[in-house]
Amino acid sequence: MRLRIRFSKTGKVRFVGHRDVARIWERSLRKADLAVAYSEGFSPRPKLSFGLALSTGYESRAEYLEAELLEPADDADWNPAQAAAMMRRIDEALPTGFDVTAVAPSDRGADSLQQAVTSCTWEIVIDGIRDGEASQQIAEFLARNEIVVERERKGRTVTEDIRHQVLALDVTGATDDGVRLTADLGTQPRALRPDEMLAAMDPPLRARSVCRMNQWMSQGDDRIEPLSVDAAPAPLAELRA
Repeated sequence: MRLRIRFSKTGKVRFVGHRDVARIWERSLRKADLAVAYSEGFSPRPKLSFGLALSTGYESRAEYLEAELLEPADDADWNPAQAAAMMRRIDEALPTGFDVTAVAPSDRGADSLQQAVTSCTWEIVIDGIRDGEASQQIAEFLARNEIVVERERKGRTVTEDIRHQVLALDVTGATDDGVRLTADLGTQPRALRPDEMLAAMDPPLRARSVCRMNQWMSQGDDRIEPLSVDAAPAPLAELRA
């Protein structure tokens, strides 16, 4: 049985890096007494696969992982009561700051999460700027035909146009010291990070906080979440239908 898990990462654990998050999950699943399958070979590893990496310091309401379990189960019999029990079982084993928000069986034949996710929605808080000023700067930014940035790739610096990856960007609220932005950023062939986008603005902006709110997969002209917080028993049923 392959289990897909959606979880949030908030508070102080936002400073825990991706590799350490993986280790935390390995320990927590053992603590929850889940029979996770292991790879073969000289150094067996638990069969866990994570979605897109989250930059250290960012929070998230929509992180994903898949775990291959030895426990037999019929996906067709999966029901809300099983999901709730599994969520509690895992949640109680996780440290503070990690919270399981949805669990469901996953389709073994589907693309990996890293391949399937095409964009992410981000909430970004910027200090020291007013609503009107931010809206004007965003309008000028989105009016550009190309947005060229420098990136490190395989030990060398390359220039890339990221304009096509800025799918949407808007001011969605005011804070005591600045504004709240919502951005939809593309992830293929390489994910665009909010800090890269902000650094490319004129003048550059710097975020006080960043939170990943959603990850999205494409389904024709629509987009769906890999697993929503109110998911039906099988998260990929819409894709298989």
